Amino acid sequence: MPKKTRKNMKNNRRSKQKKNNFFGKIFFCLILAVVIYFGVNTFSFAQTLKFAQISDVHLSNKNVDTSYKVLASSQDLFEDAIEQINETPNIDFVIETGDLVDKPRKELVEKACKQLNRLNAPWYFAFGNHDAAVGTTFTKDKYFEYVKERNQNIKSNSPYYSFIPKTGYRAIVLDPTIDTRITSNGELPKEQLDWLDTELSKAKIQQQIPLIFMHHPLQEPYPSFHHRIINAQDMQKILDKYDMPMAVFTGHYHAAKIYKNGNILHVSTPSLVTYPNAFRIITVNNLKDKVIFTFDFRETRLKDVQKKAKLMTFSASTLKGEDSDHNTVVIMQK
Repeated sequence: MPKKTRKNMKNNRRSKQKKNNFFGKIFFCLILAVVIYFGVNTFSFAQTLKFAQISDVHLSNKNVDTSYKVLASSQDLFEDAIEQINETPNIDFVIETGDLVDKPRKELVEKACKQLNRLNAPWYFAFGNHDAAVGTTFTKDKYFEYVKERNQNIKSNSPYYSFIPKTGYRAIVLDPTIDTRITSNGELPKEQLDWLDTELSKAKIQQQIPLIFMHHPLQEPYPSFHHRIINAQDMQKILDKYDMPMAVFTGHYHAAKIYKNGNILHVSTPSLVTYPNAFRIITVNNLKDKVIFTFDFRETRLKDVQKKAKLMTFSASTLKGEDSDHNTVVIMQK
């Protein structure tokens, strides 16, 4: 074969190879662009939030147990919960949803704040009926100011407040406790309901997932006429105005319950001093088209105390709940 012909063939192969490489690069860039496009659209809203909810600590200086609460072990149970939380990585914040102390006494609140300040994450607080009592010298206002002085994370001058724990979320802390009469019921005044409406409107506009924290459940884990929110329907009407996923985290009934009603997830968390002596670690993934709640149910490691608490309770199965009320995943569509 003549040299010229061989040279032409070699040039043709090189030219063809260059074209193939060129089109290959274009194809690769197109694939990469598609992947990036769908990746951004899928995960642009993705933001993971991880927090701990403790409820009904009932911190006490009693040396004996009363009723169905192992109050003599309240400080040890609280310490164990704090240690477990500190051993858990990537906690964004911790919130205690009421009845931090068994009686609103300054020395107990001081002990509670010292324990909470050992946390590696910021902590927040919601009032419970045991935190606010009629006729006490340590009134709700004094109690809240005392906590604020020891917790720089709470900026509000009101016992109901909100904060932004992370982009894509709005934490709303409510206070339905009544301190004008002796009662375990709760009530949300109109001023607070109007404020809640405004907070939810902000969350809707800013595309945030509302996480509502309060002591009294909006949906009872079991019926109790003397513990419910007496104007719960007024709060429900406000929530119903907003077609977006939201969650309400509560305590008070000392029971474990997770219940989804439409776009609202209701989460009741048990007490540290009542069987099953547990708290929760919650992870929330905020995606473009859905929100995923993952629940990690943490029981106390003080098993002798837990065994004792179970013997003291009126209904262990009611308070502990089902498996679906413990370690579970709930997906809510946007």
